[in-house]
Amino acid sequence: MTTVIETQVQYNNTYMMSTTEDYMTQEDSWDRDLLLDPAWEKQQRKTFTAWCNSHLRKAGTQIENIEEDFRNGLKLMLLLEVISGERLPKPDKGKMRFHKIANVNKALDYISSKGVKLVSIGAEEIVDGNVKMTLGMIWTIILRFAIQDISVEETSAKEGLLLWCQRKTAPYRNVNVQNFHISWKDGLALCALIHRHRPDLIDYSKLRKDDPIGNLNTAFEVAEKYLDIPKMLDAEDIVNTPKPDEKAIMTYVSCFYHAFAGAEQAETAANRICKVLAVNQENERLMEEYEKLASELLEWIRRTIPWLENRVAEQTMRAMQQKLEDFRDYRRVHKPPRVQEKCQLEINFNTLQTKLRLSNRPAFMPSEGKMVSDIANAWKGLEQVEKGYEEWLLTEIRRLERLDHLAEKFKQKCSLHESWTTGKEHLLSQKDYETASLMEIRALMRKHEAFESDLAAHQDRVEQIAAIAQELNELDYHDAASVNTRCQGICDQWDNLGTLTQKRRDALERVEKLWETIDQLYLEFAKRAAPFNNWMDGAMEDLQDMFIVHSIEEIQSLITAHDQFKATLPEADKERIAVMGIQNEITKIAQTYGIKLVGVNPYTVLSPQDITNKWEAVKQLVPLRDQMLQEEVARQQANERLRRSFAAQANIIGPWIQTKMEEIGHVSVDIAGFLEEQMNNLKQYEQNIINYKSNIDKLEGDHQLIQEALVFDNKHTNYTMEHVRVGWEQLLTTIARTINEVENQILTRDAKGISQEQLNEFRASFNHFDRKRNGMMDPDDFRACLISMGYDLGEVEFARIMTLVDPNNTGVVTFQAFIDFMTRETAETDTAEQVMASFKILASDKPYITVEELRRELPPEQAEYCISRMTKYAGPDASPGALDYISFSSALYGESDL
Repeated sequence: MTTVIETQVQYNNTYMMSTTEDYMTQEDSWDRDLLLDPAWEKQQRKTFTAWCNSHLRKAGTQIENIEEDFRNGLKLMLLLEVISGERLPKPDKGKMRFHKIANVNKALDYISSKGVKLVSIGAEEIVDGNVKMTLGMIWTIILRFAIQDISVEETSAKEGLLLWCQRKTAPYRNVNVQNFHISWKDGLALCALIHRHRPDLIDYSKLRKDDPIGNLNTAFEVAEKYLDIPKMLDAEDIVNTPKPDEKAIMTYVSCFYHAFAGAEQAETAANRICKVLAVNQENERLMEEYEKLASELLEWIRRTIPWLENRVAEQTMRAMQQKLEDFRDYRRVHKPPRVQEKCQLEINFNTLQTKLRLSNRPAFMPSEGKMVSDIANAWKGLEQVEKGYEEWLLTEIRRLERLDHLAEKFKQKCSLHESWTTGKEHLLSQKDYETASLMEIRALMRKHEAFESDLAAHQDRVEQIAAIAQELNELDYHDAASVNTRCQGICDQWDNLGTLTQKRRDALERVEKLWETIDQLYLEFAKRAAPFNNWMDGAMEDLQDMFIVHSIEEIQSLITAHDQFKATLPEADKERIAVMGIQNEITKIAQTYGIKLVGVNPYTVLSPQDITNKWEAVKQLVPLRDQMLQEEVARQQANERLRRSFAAQANIIGPWIQTKMEEIGHVSVDIAGFLEEQMNNLKQYEQNIINYKSNIDKLEGDHQLIQEALVFDNKHTNYTMEHVRVGWEQLLTTIARTINEVENQILTRDAKGISQEQLNEFRASFNHFDRKRNGMMDPDDFRACLISMGYDLGEVEFARIMTLVDPNNTGVVTFQAFIDFMTRETAETDTAEQVMASFKILASDKPYITVEELRRELPPEQAEYCISRMTKYAGPDASPGALDYISFSSALYGESDL
């Protein structure tokens, strides 16, 4: 819409100019006082004359003296026709005064018809050659046709021209344009204007502020030679005048504005395209970065899961403990960076979608299998396998520990049994009874009975060996073959011993009737010494027995059993004295009756010395057993301290994590403050959480000590290290996700012009209908919220709205989606049509654009981006190298060709 400007012109009492616009009314007191300044009048004469000639030369004429050459009105009318492009009434050809006055009046009437009100300027003054009136009239023409139509960012005329100069010269050193007089005295502002639009014409870096005349003349000469702007000022006049004439400067500077107007339009169009292309390039970079991060994370998960699924157990405890150490390294070293990558991936995805939505681009759809949900499912599968792997490791370690214990126990019992059976087969195979005397035969019979008693006593041990071998096989012991071989050998030998024993008994019984005298004392010694010897063998075996416990209660149970055993020692000692007393009685009888004892007791292989030696061995093993039990007590007490230390920390850290999760939830739904305040609070929470990491690390250290001590349970706390790790990871993910949501809300608010009050109102409405207080509304709650805000919803309309706020059909509406919906209609973003219009300007209204035009108008990076993505133009008016900018603009916004 054209603004009509009324102008009044008058000098002193007869020449004053005013208008409804600011540039005609902001005349300072010094301006009015110095209107007759000779220096200013000289500058105006020269400038206005040059300005008029710049237009009159188009008609093949010019003026020499401004107050004389316009007196007949002919050149004045011609000047108006040239600058307006319109025809004025036919001038009078006569040379009389009234002819001249008539021609001048026609010119003045035309000026008035353009909305300029002339006050106290009459044709007579112009015809009479009044310098002041003539200059005032020319200044009115300059204002109306050269300055009035200048418009820069909603400012026009003088202010618009001044703003244009300030914008163009802002980047240049020593240039500060604040007015149209002293700001131009050093010539740098004029040189900056030229350099800004034509840097090939002036080397600005070589200009000096202390050379104003040289700077001004450089600008005048370059403008006249290359820009077709005549020289309208003298450098010496400007430099030597305290305050150069503002009208002269404005007139000359306006010529630069009009000279560069075309380039200004192209620059605006190029800036718009650069802005759009920069947004598109950033979005593409974010998409590529998401694809790369997603691929790397999924590949890591793909490679890690088979390792965790490998359930091939190692054969030794050392190898399985190495597996456990490798798993700890995975948990401490390899997994945490991946947790961070997963969190960063979700943040990048949300930020990208927000940027695409705010820039009116289609939503980003990752490659197949790389959606955030796909990554979450893969991660969930990883954690399930990871949990099963740890449980398997601990189970295998317990199994191997049990196997090692059983294998050692098996070897010990086998060694004892094999030691006992050594020579027994040979002994049973002897036929010494064939040449023995009666006494010897009877002795052999009793000896054999004692052996049978001993054999029966060892039946228990053989059964224990077989039971241990069977358990080792059931637990899949790696050296089960050798165990089975040894066990089978013992069983075969035992069967053979039983057979041989029975054969020898039969032989002795056949000749038993030949022997009548039996030495009762020897027999009694043998019978009492054998069970006592077996008791000592069992005691020695028990005192040397291996044990494994996992608690104070279990070791106390063993100590109690050991104390009970020690309580039986006095009774055992009485039995030993009794057994030894029999031998003493034999010796006493032999000495009494002069019987010569030859050889050993014929009824047993045990000697008094054997009993004595074993008894001494038992007494030596008792304190050793005490020491072993006390050492185990100390170890279990240390384990209990580890349990209590871990529990004390876990019982603090677990509730702390839960409290922080709840506090973050409260902050995310708080409507009492600005988003920036929420962001600061969340950042503070995030820093507090990061600072708390040292407590988690200390707990990890205690947990490692517990596992190294093979402690697998803790009754002092319900929190395991796995619970704490999962809670910590969820806390880190929640704070990062919450910060990202607030950042996106700030981005949405700033991009769409939402006030804090509006955002608080939206939050209040959302919180009111968020009945579960989980940051999400069900569809029914969302419908009720919209109805409360004045929406008249039918089923079809509500279904359409749900496709906008819940495109993935999750069944819930988040606060971000609610904000996007409430502000969707107010968005002001670039459209495909605006981008097409900008390209059309660069292409000089052609339906296509050339490579040369793109490289000339756009920065190199954006130009090459367009060239690589634009298709060839296929229209009938195509020229070689023509590119289709219409389809390219549509593609930027995901639209089909318009």
